[in-house]
Formats: sequence, structure tokens, C-alpha cells
Amino acid sequence: MNTANLVDDLRAEGNELDALVGDLPAEGWATPTPAPGWSVAQQIAHLAWTDTQALWAIKDPDGFTAGLAKAAEDPTGFVDAGAAAGAEEEPARLLHRWRTGRAQLATALQHFPVGSKIVWYGPPMAAGSMATARLMETWAHGLDVAEALGVRREPTRRLRHVAHLGVRTLTHSFLVNGLPAPSDTVRVELVGPDGEHWAWGPEDADNRVSGPALDFCLLVTRRRHPDDLALDAVGEIARQWLTVAQAFAGPPGPSRAPERA
Repeated sequence: MNTANLVDDLRAEGNELDALVGDLPAEGWATPTPAPGWSVAQQIAHLAWTDTQALWAIKDPDGFTAGLAKAAEDPTGFVDAGAAAGAEEEPARLLHRWRTGRAQLATALQHFPVGSKIVWYGPPMAAGSMATARLMETWAHGLDVAEALGVRREPTRRLRHVAHLGVRTLTHSFLVNGLPAPSDTVRVELVGPDGEHWAWGPEDADNRVSGPALDFCLLVTRRRHPDDLALDAVGEIARQWLTVAQAFAGPPGPSRAPERA
């Protein structure tokens, strides 16, 4: 998929979340979400902060690079501090800042030179990869907000981007958890929300993961425990992957506790 289409999907994902919080009363922004210690305001503030960082990396790569040393001192705390600070803003101002930032980032990504890379906290990324990463985070944090507000969101074909990133980060998931890189490939076969079949990896792979696309996306964004998902894993690497999968950069996030008894 080209960058323009990816950015269109990123905009759509942001708009869907915006519809949940756009008319939320001030007290609603303090509602706790499933992420321990994170309110609705912190979820949106985190997205706004990261969009701002990405826009900074595009517009001023040298300045952004100079700031990486501070982030490296405490990667998790650095990110969480950005969300906490933003959550202290008056909700209307935070909402405006998030809307403005994500619109500016989408435009910048759409016009970013093909073949160039955006410097980032991990490896530099092409504009399409950045759009995919921002969509993944918007979907995942949007899910937390929806659950906090008691809203059930219908899955869309945009989940394919989240699933694709989940597959691409297989090796990263192992390494960030202190495990050796997988010695074999994994075949991933998923069923999308509209019944379409999505697949990655060689058909004859010994290691395989299959199931609903929504469940796989919940796994790689660590929004559900593997025991609560209808995913089948065949092979040692595939089974181990289910316990460490994460589509986001940085240290491994805490796993959700299983809901099943």
C-alpha cells in the first residue's frame, strides 16, 4: 500500500477515536482506562506527544537527534512524563493540540520524500512505516479509551496495518525480551473483520500462527493475555512468540492479566 493510502487510514483511525472524546465532558477525561494509572486524558496526551515528536523528527532531524540522549537515559519514563504533563492540560486545549498535531503529521508524512528516512527512537523509518506505527498506536490507545467509556468499537480493515506491523516486529519481540532471535520463519494466517484471509510468511513454514485478525492485533499491542485469544500456534517459536509479541518499540510493556479463570 502506498503512503497516501496509509495516511488516509491513519486519519480515519484518528477520526474514529476523536468521535469518542470530542464531546466528552471535562470529568470524563479523568476516567481510568485499562492501562494502570492512565486516564482517558493521558491516553490522548500520549498520542498528541508522540505525534509532536514525529513531526519534530521530520521538520528538524538534527534537533531531534540532539534530544535522543535525554530519552535514552530513561526511555519509559521519558514517554510517560510526556503523557502525564499533557494530561494536566484543560481538556479542550488538549483535544485541540491533539487534533492539530495529528493533522500536521499526516500532511508531513504524505509529502515526505520517497526513499528518505525519518530519524526516530529506534531505527530510522520511511514515511509509510511511521504512518503504520502511528496507526497502530492510535488503534491500541483508542481501544483503551473505548473500553474505559463502555463503547464497543467495530473492527475495520485498518487492522491489517496493525497485524502487518505485528508480523514485522517478530524478531524485535524476542530480542527486547532478552531472547535469541528466532532461527526460523513463522507463517501467519489471519481472518480479517470482513472474512478476508490475510497471510505472511512461507506456506511451508514449520512454525505457524492462525486465528482472527482482531485477536492477533490485541496480542501484539498487549491489550489481551494470550490465554484470552483464539489464536492457534504450532511450533516452538510460534508458541513462544505469543508470550512476548509486541508491535511497539521500547522495553516490553506489562502483559494484561488473563480474564479466563
